[in-house]
Amino acid sequence: MKRRTAREKAVQCLFQIDMAQVGLSEAIEMVMEGEEEEGLDYLTFLVEGTIQHLPQIDHELKKYLRGWQLERIANVDRAILRLAFFELMYEPELPEKVVLNEAVELAKRFSDEQSYRFVNGVLSSFLKERQQTQV
Repeated sequence: MKRRTAREKAVQCLFQIDMAQVGLSEAIEMVMEGEEEEGLDYLTFLVEGTIQHLPQIDHELKKYLRGWQLERIANVDRAILRLAFFELMYEPELPEKVVLNEAVELAKRFSDEQSYRFVNGVLSSFLKERQQTQV
């Protein structure tokens, strides 16, 4: 399974965990139904990592929602943003532009036509502020 596919499946898992309140293992089983287990480790890493760091991710994410509440944004957009924030905050070896691009592509695929702009804006604001504090 390619990393892009793992991210797609991770968003699906995070969505199910958030909306249907299923357990992590059950969510992974559902998205992997009928799929080969190749790449399962990376998918599991993404979902477990996001869930494990969810309080920190949500705390940071809320700072960049400007006029929105986390609970009010579309569920799929919340899942995409949480995954992207996990990767940006806890996977420093991943290029920021790759994470940003992948999140935008996920929004284009799974959400409505305006969502990718919202996702891009939130992540760009986070990255801009992070770059300014690193100088």
